Amino acid sequence: MAVINKIKDRRTSVDAIFDYLYAEISSLRLRPGDKISEAEIASQFGVSRQPVRDAFSRLENMDLLLIRPQRATEVKRFSAREITKSRFVRSSVESEVLRRATANCSAEDAEVLTACLEAQAKVIEQNDYAAFSRLDYEFHKTMCEIAKVDFAFEVISAEKAKVDRLCNLSLAQEDRMPQLLGDHQNIAKAVISGDSEAAVDFGMLHLSRLDSTIATISSMNADYFEAE
Repeated sequence: MAVINKIKDRRTSVDAIFDYLYAEISSLRLRPGDKISEAEIASQFGVSRQPVRDAFSRLENMDLLLIRPQRATEVKRFSAREITKSRFVRSSVESEVLRRATANCSAEDAEVLTACLEAQAKVIEQNDYAAFSRLDYEFHKTMCEIAKVDFAFEVISAEKAKVDRLCNLSLAQEDRMPQLLGDHQNIAKAVISGDSEAAVDFGMLHLSRLDSTIATISSMNADYFEAE
């Protein structure tokens, strides 16, 4: 029993450290290129270095940390190539999700989508960027469920995580929430009305909204990006 509790406690520590660092990185409180000390994080959480290493490894797998032997771990800079790759994967998957959602959307599903949009509108009134970001994930997850390919959200969420930092900059600095809600409304309307091509067109427009943010950040904070 003591061994089981020890394993459970370690997993809890890893999750807590991972959640904390993920929030710091995705919100850009930890910025691209910032150094992170394994020893300092371990001291902050009152744990050994092993849970910190495990959390670092998970973040590295998400392409958020750069871990190099005998060198300081740092928050990974943006990569133009990886952003392009992520866009390609998401557009391919989400196009198919939207076509299937259009074919499968029931009256009950339409009500669920409407509720999602109402919740988004409410947090916009409160100017709550973090809540809107969570509801954005929920909207795409709901669409996958309607499409009867819930597993597709695993791919979408993994790719979204890679650009969340850029998305958060866009939301906070450019007041993009109303525009993104409008995209969601147009996507949902097309899905509910059975117009799959319109749904895909609006979906691809939605994905392209990040382009201007990338261009702006690249010109103003070139050090946030890897040298290509």
